[in-house]
Amino acid sequence: MSLIAMLIVAVLFIVVSTSVGRLHPFIALIAAAFGFGIFSGVPLTEVVAAINKGFGDTIGYIGIVILAGSIIGTFLQKSGGAHRIAHSILRRIGKKSATPTMGIVGYLVSMPVFCDSGYVLLSPVNKALAKKAGTSLAAGAVALSLGLFATHTMVPPTPGPVAAAGILNADLGLVILLGIAVSLCALLAGILFAVYYASRITLAEERFPDHGEKAPEQWETLSSAQPSTLKAVLPIIVPIILIVFRSIAELPQQPLGQGQWVDFVVFIGQPSVALLIGVLLVFTIPKKLDAKIISDRGWIGEAIAAAAVIIIITGAGGAFGRVLQVSQIADVIGSGLADWQLGTLLPFIIAAGIKTAQGSSTVAIITTASLLAPLMDTLGFDSAYAKALVVVAIGAGSMVVSHANDSYFWVVTQFAGMSVQQGYRLQTLGSLIQGSVAAVAVWVASLWLL
Repeated sequence: MSLIAMLIVAVLFIVVSTSVGRLHPFIALIAAAFGFGIFSGVPLTEVVAAINKGFGDTIGYIGIVILAGSIIGTFLQKSGGAHRIAHSILRRIGKKSATPTMGIVGYLVSMPVFCDSGYVLLSPVNKALAKKAGTSLAAGAVALSLGLFATHTMVPPTPGPVAAAGILNADLGLVILLGIAVSLCALLAGILFAVYYASRITLAEERFPDHGEKAPEQWETLSSAQPSTLKAVLPIIVPIILIVFRSIAELPQQPLGQGQWVDFVVFIGQPSVALLIGVLLVFTIPKKLDAKIISDRGWIGEAIAAAAVIIIITGAGGAFGRVLQVSQIADVIGSGLADWQLGTLLPFIIAAGIKTAQGSSTVAIITTASLLAPLMDTLGFDSAYAKALVVVAIGAGSMVVSHANDSYFWVVTQFAGMSVQQGYRLQTLGSLIQGSVAAVAVWVASLWLL
């Protein structure tokens, strides 16, 4: 209980210091990491090691992705490519469907692509779409983040659900089918939350006259100078396709076989490599790559400067999360709940507790699956449908909730221009609602299938 109490104090410190005290999130997160580590009883040398490892591992995974994504986004924005994409989308779907469309796009993209990478890639499209359609930037940002989150946590081939299926010996095909069904319910909840709640909140970047009802004249004036839709969309689509093929190649069944060709597919499908290929493609958009574009004071310089702030805050979030993992708070929460007889709600609650405590959805999924593996028969989860439902329930729990110790929280808030307080009102509350709806959907399915 003392660990849980300290976690609550640490989270309150982060929220209050950044929103009321205007403290920079990096300082708040690092201070919270040191404070929690020291007072939780973790050896002092391990506190430092955990913070260094959490910060370094997070930046090592997401740093190049954020930098490359920022460069792609800057080029698309300044060249008019993002507006061209937004215009093409609006011609097909209409202005009223802009927010749901971002949720659906995120849902589809995150099946093979980590939600962090997907959000970095699609954020500039959301901003351009919001401006062009005159819709809420916050609503689109939340719909995108929750759409990405739904499939990332519940639908293979993302690593978390695949790992849980392996640990619990669940049929991967059933997990995919049930995961899609449940995640669609979660997606609907996320879109409704974005449309009816998030749209009421104005973000710092959202300063459009008449809320965007009248499109700026410059969009029409500059339309002839903008790149084609195909050229604008390639830097986004190609990295996604490469990451998809890598995910397929790494499936246990090895559908693409083995050999040097497959190794090459896995190599270029790594998120950092795939997005760097996207950077090369985005270099073809300007008619001329001069010093104003490629110098440290040009588009690339602006993109790197903007990405640096996001990277250090995300890394600090990873450091905080790592300290929580080292403190064994996940084991305390998980083992304390394992004896409860709650049907499919049990794996959801355990995963939610672990996710909320330490931040990583993947860690929450794998830890919960490992805790439940020896108890599956005792709890009555011995059929093929039961095992698949448990995997999906764990995935639903791993969404609840995304807050300050989750690196994805900082990717979403920083790229969307949310304050920390707005992040809690939008991303944290949205992930709570979406995950809870998914849990109810699993429970209803269990009444029918078990």
